[in-house]
Amino acid sequence: MKKDILTLRDLEASDFATLLDRAMELKSRHKKGVPERSLARKAIGLIFEKPSTRTRISFEAATIQLGGTPIFISSGDTQMARNEPIEDTARVLSRYLDGVAIRTYSQDMVERFAAFADIPVINALTDKYHPCQVLSDLMTVMEHKGRLEGLKIAWIGDGNNMAHSWINAAAILGFQLVLACPEGYSPDLEILKAAVQKNSAILLTHDPKEAVKDADVVNTDVWASMGQEDEQVRRRVVFAPFQVNTKLLSAAAKDAILMHCLPAHRGEEVTSDVLEGSRSVVWDQAENKLHMHKAILDVLIGQGRTLPESP
Repeated sequence: MKKDILTLRDLEASDFATLLDRAMELKSRHKKGVPERSLARKAIGLIFEKPSTRTRISFEAATIQLGGTPIFISSGDTQMARNEPIEDTARVLSRYLDGVAIRTYSQDMVERFAAFADIPVINALTDKYHPCQVLSDLMTVMEHKGRLEGLKIAWIGDGNNMAHSWINAAAILGFQLVLACPEGYSPDLEILKAAVQKNSAILLTHDPKEAVKDADVVNTDVWASMGQEDEQVRRRVVFAPFQVNTKLLSAAAKDAILMHCLPAHRGEEVTSDVLEGSRSVVWDQAENKLHMHKAILDVLIGQGRTLPESP
């Protein structure tokens, strides 16, 4: 049997602890030059419908550093582009590969693939969720704050896939999460409602100052994600009051850190001085994708699988 990570709701609090601990350990070992071989003789497929810099390269490097072989698969070069059923592709690739990470538009596509695959399936991004990114972001918070419990984390901007995954993480781990989104751009209300039932410290506001006030972590993302390019001009107007700049950040805790999953549009969702400032941890955040992806691959597919199996 296998374990998938399709959303962070697939994980228990103990699973987060396992992945965070393993990522920290692998990062430390990497810095010391300790070789890893848990994916020796294993092949990991990377099916990417959306372009990527950090996610693709970090998954490829993670696989190589664990002794495995990554196989990049552009969906346009497969029979899926010619309407082969996803279910058929999943069953065939399960005979060839030891695991697969998928970066695509549709969450339904990832879930259908996982339902018919006999190998672990990892959501490397959909329009609805970005679980691996938030796992690496949580690792970054742990590095800089030493804990998650008792923190106030602010999300400023679009109620997008990143916001949804932060909501799911807060529901399971119990930290305070305040999301500030423009009216009409809030997160999916069903996702939010289900999370609030588990953690009443998850709040939604339309006031970025309220979200940032005394926050330990201030997090933002681009205003228009891939596939929303035709909305970019309108979003610039709507989201302008939600820019993370020096004035807004001054309302946060004195030792607050700034996070952004990148790529950043300087002068839009975040100003250059803030992104390059002393509170910014975005480069640690980007690096930690490598180490968290290694942990995910190691735990799900490597020699020491420890997460409970998917139903």
